[in-house]
Amino acid sequence: MDIASALAGGDRRSIGRANEVASFVLAHAEHLPDLIDGLGHADPVIRMRCADAAEKVAAAESDWFVPFAGTLVAIAGTTTQQEVRWHLAQILPRLPLSPAERAAAVSVLFRYLDDDSRIVRVCAMTALWTLSGTDPGLRRKVAPRVRRFAEAGSPAERSRARKLLRG
Repeated sequence: MDIASALAGGDRRSIGRANEVASFVLAHAEHLPDLIDGLGHADPVIRMRCADAAEKVAAAESDWFVPFAGTLVAIAGTTTQQEVRWHLAQILPRLPLSPAERAAAVSVLFRYLDDDSRIVRVCAMTALWTLSGTDPGLRRKVAPRVRRFAEAGSPAERSRARKLLRG
C-alpha cells in the first residue's frame, strides 16, 4: 500500500482511509517510516491523516515509535497545522522519551497551551498532565495552567481540566 496515495483526496473534514492505513501499518510495521514521512508531506490532507493514523498506531504499539521520537518532537515543534499538533500531543506522552526529547516535548506542549485551536490546547493540557504524573517539578508548573483552564477556559477546556484535577 502506498500510504500517501491511500490518504490523498477530499479535505480536512474527513479522516478518509486513516483507520485502514493504521490497521495496515499495525499489520506491516515496516511501513511505519512511510507513515512518519507523511507528517511532512506537502499536502495538508495527507499530513493530517498520517497524524491520525500514527496516533492510532501509537495507541497500540508505542514502542515502535522509539526510533522516531526525536523526529516526532521536532515535527511537533515546527508544524503549524492544528490537526498534526493535536495528534502529536496525543502521541508524545505515550513514548519513552530520552531526557532531552522529554524536555523538548514539554516545551512544545507548553507552547501548544496558547494555540488558537481549542482541541490543540485540550490535547496539550492532557499530555502535560500525563507527563507530569511522574515528575513533581513538572506537575508544579502544569497544575496552575490546568487550574486556569478549569476556571476560565472554553467549555471543553474547563471539562477536561476539571477531570484532570479530580484525578
